Amino acid sequence: MNWPNLVSYLRILLIPLVILCFFSGLPNANFWAALLFTIASLSDWLDGFLARCLNQTSKFGAFLDPVADKLLVAIVLIALVAAYPSLLLATAVIITRELLISALREWMATKGQREVVAVAFSGKLKTTVQMIAIIGLLLYIPAYPSWAWQIAFVLIQLAALLSVYSMFHYFRNAWNSLQDES
Repeated sequence: MNWPNLVSYLRILLIPLVILCFFSGLPNANFWAALLFTIASLSDWLDGFLARCLNQTSKFGAFLDPVADKLLVAIVLIALVAAYPSLLLATAVIITRELLISALREWMATKGQREVVAVAFSGKLKTTVQMIAIIGLLLYIPAYPSWAWQIAFVLIQLAALLSVYSMFHYFRNAWNSLQDES
């Protein structure tokens, strides 16, 4: 067990805490849920940083990190849909994209071309917008002005659009690479 993998495990362990806080009904529960989600989101950067700095990259870490990321986003988005059904379409788009890109990366790896679908700027932009939107959605309570909800709602819709855009980018790269191979 190395430090980067421990950070990925921490991210997974924070997921139920985010959900418990969000639905607890305790004072400031939304704040604590958003804070825990923010810590979990930032841990994605930390595990990669540690892996590079400590020279502790591993095949298991390369597997665990994206799994932790996808679990965090998918489970928290599903919880948000339970509270705010209007988020269903964006959530479905984001989760579908994550599943398709994971499958594409796995398939390209079997072809020895995983690097063709390595993380691109469009994917990083999608992730950044998505994380900010989720934090905003977790923070929101009805006592806040309606524009606070509207900003978070628009950001998650933007994240869904960026999800589709980045998905097409990855699929196009894979298609082009496979065409060049034939």
